[in-house]
Amino acid sequence: MRLAAFVSVLALATAGAVSAQVADGPSRIFGARDLFGLQMASDPQVRPDGGAVAYVRVSNDIMTDRARRSIWLVDTATGAQTPLVVDEASNLAPRWSPDGSRLAYVAAGPDGAQLYVRWMATGRSARVASLEQAPNDIAWSPDGKTLAFTMLTVDEGRPLAPSIRKPEGAKWAEPLKVIDRITYRADGEGFLKPGYRQVFAVAADGGQPRQLTFGKFDNAGPISFARDGRSVLFSTNRAETWERDPQEAEIHAVGLEDGALTRLTNRVGPDLAPTVSPDGSKIAYVGFDDQRRRGYENQRLYVMDRDGRNSRVLTGGLDRSVGAPQWAADGKSLYVSYDDQGVTKVARVSLDGKVETVLSGLGGGGLDRPYTGGEFSVGRNGVMAFTDAATSRPSDLVVARGGKARRVTDLNADLLAGKSMARVEALPVTSSYDKKPIGAWIAYPPNFDPAKKYPLILEIHGGPFAAYGPSFSTDVQLYAAAGYVVVYSNPRGSTSYGEAFANEIDRNYPSHDYDDLMSVVDAAIAKGVVDDKRLYVTGGSGGGALTAWIVGKTDRFRAAATQKPVINWSSQVLTTDGYTFMASYWFGKMPWEDPQGYWARSPLSLVGNVKTPTLVVVGEQDDRTPPSEADQYFAALQLRGVPTALVRVPGASHGGIAARPSQSGAKAGAILAWFDRYK
Repeated sequence: MRLAAFVSVLALATAGAVSAQVADGPSRIFGARDLFGLQMASDPQVRPDGGAVAYVRVSNDIMTDRARRSIWLVDTATGAQTPLVVDEASNLAPRWSPDGSRLAYVAAGPDGAQLYVRWMATGRSARVASLEQAPNDIAWSPDGKTLAFTMLTVDEGRPLAPSIRKPEGAKWAEPLKVIDRITYRADGEGFLKPGYRQVFAVAADGGQPRQLTFGKFDNAGPISFARDGRSVLFSTNRAETWERDPQEAEIHAVGLEDGALTRLTNRVGPDLAPTVSPDGSKIAYVGFDDQRRRGYENQRLYVMDRDGRNSRVLTGGLDRSVGAPQWAADGKSLYVSYDDQGVTKVARVSLDGKVETVLSGLGGGGLDRPYTGGEFSVGRNGVMAFTDAATSRPSDLVVARGGKARRVTDLNADLLAGKSMARVEALPVTSSYDKKPIGAWIAYPPNFDPAKKYPLILEIHGGPFAAYGPSFSTDVQLYAAAGYVVVYSNPRGSTSYGEAFANEIDRNYPSHDYDDLMSVVDAAIAKGVVDDKRLYVTGGSGGGALTAWIVGKTDRFRAAATQKPVINWSSQVLTTDGYTFMASYWFGKMPWEDPQGYWARSPLSLVGNVKTPTLVVVGEQDDRTPPSEADQYFAALQLRGVPTALVRVPGASHGGIAARPSQSGAKAGAILAWFDRYK
């Protein structure tokens, strides 16, 4: 059967299966078409006085099959919403001026992304400058007169050979692509434009941007102004070998007037996200010591004097990774986000290292799978805004003040009104390997009947250093709507349970995470509502690798779907966009130095055991786990006569395989129809 015809058959089969689940009709059940109507809140920014919050509302356009972003304003006292920047462009990255009178933002339209400022009193916006490339990491100077940002500066380099002059009107082939950069492509971007990311400054009321940093190095945000406004802080690695050392970065300051560059940190490991205290005397940042080059390290919060001296760690006693540091208005503490057992939280950290959790239940950032996430912002008077997590809907905006939190948006109320959504609850699990507790959740089909036995889908997260949590997931909802109990979990190697738990798979992946996942399935069966003869397994990226590993180890699943998998570690580490990192940190040796070690951890080594019908799914523009990995597995299964099919998602990257609603729904539909064949 041709692939296009096969995918069409799968989509039709899924539609029929979903429609048959409830007598009320398909409109009562969350379905693939509902993906176009979903909205979520992101990137909240509290106005400095705490009186309002600007946030980005993400919605899907059914005519273009893409997400569109607009900026909205919420009154923190009344909850009243106002559309602030809503037009045909995608508007994002709102950032308040220090006095709250203006809002800088990026508008991305047909002519590229440009930097704008909106004057709140008049409701008028103006483009600050004509930029050749998209601006990132926007920051205001303390006096509100200057904006700094990072931007790519194109550098074609010297040609390998002189070009041949083409006669006028001739139609020649495209010119050669000559690649000599170590990092030349990235998932979601493809082949990178040649050049280097530099720091720029421009007058906030418009002008010609001035380039502040130079050289063949990338400079990264977030960035922050010194309190006197005379310099900008950012991260970079300016060693000769910087492209081969992806975990190394130091905090630098560059002068606005003279371009003088000052290095403020100096250690092995990344120092990132500098932010200056309100009085200008201290700099907070995050990072970790990278002496051991392990697969995972907790990112910690540090503070140092303005000149880089007296650096000290503030979260050394917190066995969790922290990020997004923001100073409290009095300069005596900072706020950071961190994940704890699958739940994203915000803590206040005092300068003496005391950690106090002030918010819990953040979420957002994705729709297809229930990863941890969420964003927050703090005003000068302590008003906080954050995006929340819920299993029944995407993230909304919540405002917290005076110890009380209130959800001020309900973006999906109309779409989900009357829908029967999957109910999700925590599932207690103990690993059969060493009795460690394993975080897990179970989702029940709409109109769940505890007297019945349901088929089960095990859904496995990627990373592998990542975490699922009690958050919304279109995949989980669609699987449950088709009549499946769905379980998902955080096996060893997952983040948010401490460094030791994550590093159980350091240079040992896959390993006993397999036992953890089988224990999750056993715990679900023990509830008495699962038909243990109808078990199915799927997962993406690291979860795709584990899916292929599982069917090589056991025949207990009736069918499997491995999505964007790693199949052969030797080919993976040399074809991924992250090749400078993966071999060094996950193996410690190159493939030619330890071929047997790579083979022993490759799902391809177990393919001779596989009997389970296995669907293989991959994006055609995946640069993280390239299609060649999926192709190898499909070919191996075909050669062995194992039932299989290959689904390639046109134009989709690794991170963007579910970015377009039509493809997200079709992918889930293909997996469900594959499972339905083997019910």
